[in-house]
Amino acid sequence: MAHSLPEIEKDALRLSVEDRARLAIRLLSSLEETTESPEEIEKLWIAEAERRFQELREGVVQGIPAREVFAELRTKRS
Repeated sequence: MAHSLPEIEKDALRLSVEDRARLAIRLLSSLEETTESPEEIEKLWIAEAERRFQELREGVVQGIPAREVFAELRTKRS
């Protein structure tokens, strides 16, 4: 029986963290299978990293220290 997207999302969010991560990886992998080659994906990631680095250098965005990011994540897990 077919399910609507909202039903699937609701069910997926009930999964454990590990199962949600596994599902996310499988869904993302399924998209990559029909898109660019691994070489093209690598080029796109490099271009994205360079763009983000340039934004940091120009002051367009501000970085967040890793210790703050990890502290926030620990707070959310508790």
